[in-house]
Amino acid sequence: MHNPWKLYDELIEGIPAEPTIKYYQGGYNWSRVVSSEDSMGLAMTIPMITRPALFHDPTLAGKPLREAAQLVKSWNFVEAALGMAAINSWYNQPKRAESCGFVHPNVANGLREAFDVYFEEVQGKKVCIVGHFPFIEKRFSGYCDLSILERNPDMGDYPDPACEYILPEQDYVFITGSTFVNKTLPRLLALSQNARVVIVGPSTPLAPILFERGVYGLSGFTSTSIDRLEDALRGASNMTLFDAGLMVDQMRVGRLSCSTYPSGGR
Repeated sequence: MHNPWKLYDELIEGIPAEPTIKYYQGGYNWSRVVSSEDSMGLAMTIPMITRPALFHDPTLAGKPLREAAQLVKSWNFVEAALGMAAINSWYNQPKRAESCGFVHPNVANGLREAFDVYFEEVQGKKVCIVGHFPFIEKRFSGYCDLSILERNPDMGDYPDPACEYILPEQDYVFITGSTFVNKTLPRLLALSQNARVVIVGPSTPLAPILFERGVYGLSGFTSTSIDRLEDALRGASNMTLFDAGLMVDQMRVGRLSCSTYPSGGR
């Protein structure tokens, strides 16, 4: 993509002018925005504040959602996470995210996570995962030629600059949604043009425009109970993030389509 901001601009332009921000918070792990539609969006908080903030008003509350979404373009990553959460509070509203009405055939077999949904497809293929997801080596071990790219690599991972060499050779690439926040996604998509790309995780917007940009699948989070999700995010209960919502899987299979299933994912 010649202009890396184009993807962000298209996501922002897809948000109508009317919705506003009802509530927002930048958390230690997750930033969240609740819109005037009572829909919550999440994005991973990346604790990097090396550049001045773009927003200088006392509060985002009451501001148009589209205006807040512009903050995703900030190089202050804490601020950018709030912008991404604003985007997700629009696209990941439950009824909007589930409107395409497609049920992935593997869901009936109890396969609930993004990596499970694509498990049969990736067998014997060259697969790269951008972001170190828990237990993924165990899940895919022996079934595909697996590489993992990670900004803070564990033993066996590739450091993320290896993306320039590894991604063009892959059949499937799974990319963490937090790459929207740190601005690496446009380049990762460009390097993965020969692969089927799936963007994964609660930071992922369930935005059909991404299919037009070459993405094969989306696996994002939509909250079915804001109160329960708030409790989980505060650590005020034994619930996890995924006890208060659904992971929604959308696939580009000749047309826009999606499936929904209770999440045990990430």
